[in-house]
Amino acid sequence: MVRPFHVAKAASLRARICGAFVALGLAVAGTALPRAEAADWPARPVTVTVPYAAGGMADVIARLVSHHLSQRLGQPFIIDNRGGGAGAIGAIQVANAPPDGTVFMFTSPSAIVTVPMLQRVPYEPASFVPISIVANLPFILGIKASLPPKTLADFISYAHANPGKLNYASAGVGGISHLVSSLFLKKAGIDAVHVPYKSAAPATAALLSGEVDMNFGGAPELMQHLNSDRVTILATSSAKRLPNLPNIPTIGELYSGFEVNTWLAFVAPRGTPREIIDAMARATEETVGFSDVAERLHSLGAVPAGSTPTEFAEVLLRDRAFYADAIKSAGIPMVEAKQR
Repeated sequence: MVRPFHVAKAASLRARICGAFVALGLAVAGTALPRAEAADWPARPVTVTVPYAAGGMADVIARLVSHHLSQRLGQPFIIDNRGGGAGAIGAIQVANAPPDGTVFMFTSPSAIVTVPMLQRVPYEPASFVPISIVANLPFILGIKASLPPKTLADFISYAHANPGKLNYASAGVGGISHLVSSLFLKKAGIDAVHVPYKSAAPATAALLSGEVDMNFGGAPELMQHLNSDRVTILATSSAKRLPNLPNIPTIGELYSGFEVNTWLAFVAPRGTPREIIDAMARATEETVGFSDVAERLHSLGAVPAGSTPTEFAEVLLRDRAFYADAIKSAGIPMVEAKQR
């Protein structure tokens, strides 16, 4: 079964990553501020860095949740989009931000899990403190409407009949959309050309314009185009059909066990006081639990989550093992492999 929370069996990999995430998950806050200052948080406006372009699923959900956090906590939560490098540009900025509770990052696994495996970036997974997972999201497979296939099975047959002639978009080399695409193409035996973009929004735009043939986009980007004459929605990567897309099959219905979901979550710079981390986590969990927020997330094709920092740290540990396997399966060179 292909799942992002699958625990890799390789003990050596777990040994290498465990130390980093113990610091990240158990010693969540390195440098403590005085309790009075932490208790007063937030006393100033808060910046939420989204390491992806505006308009993508991370941006849409970050704005939704940040709006409610601002109302709840009494300070502006300002979105700062810093797209590029599959999340690395924004992640570098947040890793170097003051750990005082004025800067957080709203990210998918790409920026803090896969990018450090693929690039020599000036940060590591332990550069960030896990706060809370806001939502889990499946991917939606769409193809440009001008292609003849209208079902997943027909598309696979069409791709087999046209090897190497199709291309697919992603939000960057080694990003989650690239990995889910590679996993699907390998499972289906399809030969297609990868066309990476800076983030999810331009990748989706390329599909809608007919610039690329195929894209695994997030539900927020593609659900609104369900009845569009520019894209044909073929399937989702979820375990079950989405409530808002009951007529769209899952890939698992054709390939038993295929399931890939991702998450969106808040993290903070290393050293952010534990009191602030806990306060932000509680506020996030409560916000996600509000009926209007949960309903909006469902309407976007997202599954509301909410987690403690420790629970999130455990997910990060398992995901790092899973995505290391996925990257190797996709044949993408890893930084760790180059260093040996």
